[in-house]
Amino acid sequence: MKRYFGVIVIVAGVLLAAVMSYRSASGRALEAQRDADQQRIHAEYLERVGWMRANPDEASYRDELKPFFKNYFDQVDAHLTRFKGNTKFDDYLLELEKREESGAKDDRAKDRKAFYEYTRKTFDSLREGRYRPVWSATDKGMRLDIISSDVVMVLGKPQIRLQLAVWGAQRVLKDDGKVLKMMTSATFDTVWKLTDAKGKLLGEMRGADPSMKIDHPERFVRAFPPQMVLGHYDLDLLPNEVAKVEMTINLSSSAASGGTATATYVWKLDVPSEWKLGAGETWEGATQEERPEEEIDPSKAAAN
Repeated sequence: MKRYFGVIVIVAGVLLAAVMSYRSASGRALEAQRDADQQRIHAEYLERVGWMRANPDEASYRDELKPFFKNYFDQVDAHLTRFKGNTKFDDYLLELEKREESGAKDDRAKDRKAFYEYTRKTFDSLREGRYRPVWSATDKGMRLDIISSDVVMVLGKPQIRLQLAVWGAQRVLKDDGKVLKMMTSATFDTVWKLTDAKGKLLGEMRGADPSMKIDHPERFVRAFPPQMVLGHYDLDLLPNEVAKVEMTINLSSSAASGGTATATYVWKLDVPSEWKLGAGETWEGATQEERPEEEIDPSKAAAN
């Protein structure tokens, strides 16, 4: 009787090991299928996005935005359904909460959550078909969208928030031996020229990289469309006499092969009333400098 019991135990152990081995192999196969499907979605997106980045006609670009992103997110949704993924797209937020619950010290926890929320807001507008830039232009194969230009309160002070997105900046995935890190090349140099109704230069503002620059949105929302850069500029309200603004953004992006593309975008617009200070209010932080008279007032150059 003891001999038979021993045989039964051995057979049961072999069967258990076989089941465990099968489950492990099956899990690896499913993971490989999931990764391959994710790579397919990205590959198809990158094949189609070239035209969206380069389309010189702003009107047709706007018309194609909704169907373009619908196609991408339909594939994302099908992928998540097939592989039982997180349809709430809040993996990064859950990771932050898990860290907090474990008691791990993170001095930048609030900043990380703010980056997630900023990215998530744009992600939701793309996914829900609400992405409608107030202005858009393309140069050197990269597209710049001004997503919004609302006046918001920043530290108790009204600011003009120019929220932007760049499509197609060069990037490379690097492995430092511990983690994979996406390195994106996107350097900004921006000038705002402020003129009165007759074209006389009243002032200039200069800026480098946008505030809260997010050069790898997929880090915060995995399904975010690849190869985009997000950020915003916060500007003081403008003097009441300013009638027009000309914003020039120079964007440099270097490829891993060594070449550098420098794109230039120029947005000219009439200043909305909500962007202006009240009559008699002073422009804080302004400094004065000497300029040639013809540079300040075009009518002087014409007279000469």
